[in-house]
Amino acid sequence: MEDSPAWDPEGWGSSRGWPAPRGAGAGPSLSSVLNELPSAASLRYRGPGVLPWGALEEDEVRERSTQALTETEEDLQEPPPSRELPWPMQARRAHRRSHARDQMARGSRSKLANWALLLRRSKEKIREGLHTLKPWEWTLKRIGGQFGVGTESYFLLLRFLLFLNVLASVLKVCMTLLPTWLDGGPTDTPGPGNGTGPSLPCGSYNPHPQSLITFPSQLFNLLSGEGFLEWSPLFYGFYPPRPRLAVTYLCSTFVIGLLSLLLILHRSVPGLKQTLLAESGVLTSYSHRVFSAWDFGLCGDVHVQLRRRLIRFELQVELEEADVRRRAAVRTLGQQARVWSVRVLLNLLVAALLGAAFYGIYWATVSTVELKKGPPVTQMPLLELGVDYLPPIFISGVNLVLPPVFKLLAPLEGYTRSHQIVLILLRTVFLRLASLLVLLFSLWKQITCGGNAEDEACKPCGYNYKDLPCWETRLGQEMYKLLLFDLLTGLAVMLLIQFPRKKLCGLCPGALGRLGTQEFQVPDEVLGLIYAQTVVWVGSFFCPLLPLLNTAKFLLLFYLKKLVLFSTCSPASRTFRASTANFFFPMVLLLGLAISAVPVLYSIFLIPPSKLCGPFRGKLSIWAQIPEFISRLPQTAQNFLFFLGTQAFAVPLLLISSILMVYTLALANSYGRLISELKRQIETEAQNKIFLAQRAVALSSANGAL
Repeated sequence: MEDSPAWDPEGWGSSRGWPAPRGAGAGPSLSSVLNELPSAASLRYRGPGVLPWGALEEDEVRERSTQALTETEEDLQEPPPSRELPWPMQARRAHRRSHARDQMARGSRSKLANWALLLRRSKEKIREGLHTLKPWEWTLKRIGGQFGVGTESYFLLLRFLLFLNVLASVLKVCMTLLPTWLDGGPTDTPGPGNGTGPSLPCGSYNPHPQSLITFPSQLFNLLSGEGFLEWSPLFYGFYPPRPRLAVTYLCSTFVIGLLSLLLILHRSVPGLKQTLLAESGVLTSYSHRVFSAWDFGLCGDVHVQLRRRLIRFELQVELEEADVRRRAAVRTLGQQARVWSVRVLLNLLVAALLGAAFYGIYWATVSTVELKKGPPVTQMPLLELGVDYLPPIFISGVNLVLPPVFKLLAPLEGYTRSHQIVLILLRTVFLRLASLLVLLFSLWKQITCGGNAEDEACKPCGYNYKDLPCWETRLGQEMYKLLLFDLLTGLAVMLLIQFPRKKLCGLCPGALGRLGTQEFQVPDEVLGLIYAQTVVWVGSFFCPLLPLLNTAKFLLLFYLKKLVLFSTCSPASRTFRASTANFFFPMVLLLGLAISAVPVLYSIFLIPPSKLCGPFRGKLSIWAQIPEFISRLPQTAQNFLFFLGTQAFAVPLLLISSILMVYTLALANSYGRLISELKRQIETEAQNKIFLAQRAVALSSANGAL
């Protein structure tokens, strides 16, 4: 076996980062011992031509361009052995399996094997190309190195939600807007006597203004979604009653929900693994951070500094949580009782604040219709706009005031930093999502007359046709106003509070000047994203182009938040684990998706559609369009679709799923027992080594005394 080359510190640049030896003495010095570590020897795996740490980035770019020119020649060479690659063990195993398949393909000399080899290499190249196409990759690394993984997780979630909205926008345009225009666009407008259905018992609906429109009115219509926007592709009522359009309109909602569910689950699975390992204590030990966290393939001083900061943030989290656990372990019974009493009182206070906020939102939503009928409101357009925005104002107000209160109360309960983050997130999630549910409940009460189908206002048509002749458009307008007001509120906070605070406090010396620098509040910002996405999921059925608007909003939000972060914020004094962000945030997002599905499915299956607008006008329910469409399919397709809904298909599927679940649980239990046994063996081996070391020291002392 060939000897590995020795590491020359002079050949790799200055060694001023290493501690100097304490003094001359017998035996090897500290520097020589450190240089003999396997981690130091792994520098040889960085490959030929790699610049030393701290080199200029221009040289690095030039070197990488040179390597890119010789990429074709390197592909023809034999790949290096897996043991010499500076990769994790899982990546090395995948590389070894791929190398073995390539050797088998070369040895077989068959066209099929060669085609399989070419296809596999093409997939790898495409995967690498797609990875390089990820937007803002360097920006995210810089944010993670300067502000910690918590702040980086916010921007990663923002990028993921931006991708979801782009996908939803493409589906909505292809399945809703394009079929409408390809068939000639809407051929009629709502109103009495237009042949669109039973308009006489259900009143009339005419969104077009009957008088001259002034510029302030146009501006108010743009902010409220009324006027020229109400009869536009932005809202449900614009789309004509055509069978194929109705089916694609409904299917687009289900496809978007299913794809969102699958992508969120795909994103949360790696986070679940990290969370389980972090909670088990395997990855949270200091030895893992010290001996395994460094990447010896880093090039350039900027990358090295970013990696150092990341490791420092992780060690800071571990030390803070270890200190909290240590103080909690030595509490007396009286101290424990006092802590639990404080927690109960604080939770009662939180419940009272949430109850008051929900009542305010309910009152604002119910009172909007009555206030708009009053003479002062009808005569003043600006006051009418304020009444229209009364529910969004209340929702944004409580979402702006209560999360800082939750943040002040969380440290008083004596939890660790990670548990405090989770507690703040849970309370803020409940506040934001429950406030949205209160708004939807208030609108449901107006649409269905409180669920009383025998009410005079709802009996002729099944919904309150007098106040809400096109209730789907009204729901879409409320979601549109929530999205727009949330964006305007964020812009106002940044432009009127954060930036002026930084500029004014920057002119002052001492402690007053330090007030201008603030920390980036990750829980509040993340919950703001999840709340905005939940609004889009709820409103995408009633406002089909809402995902497109949210895409533009998130794109603008990314650059604004990045500007705020680097201009006015400092690194967090207290950080939290990456596992909290990688698993808990997608789970909260999944909760938002589940909550948004409830009102949408209820509207599709139980509330009669409007008789004067939309693609489902004249139907008993929105879902009734699907059975009618299936009845026009060929008999074979009908039999197959009806078979999917019978017990002959459901019972075997349930049995197979149960068997797979039991097998998975049994396999997980066996792996858990094996892991526990291996942990006990590791502990035993550690005790044996400690005992042997103590015996060696004792024998050395005895020999020295003799």
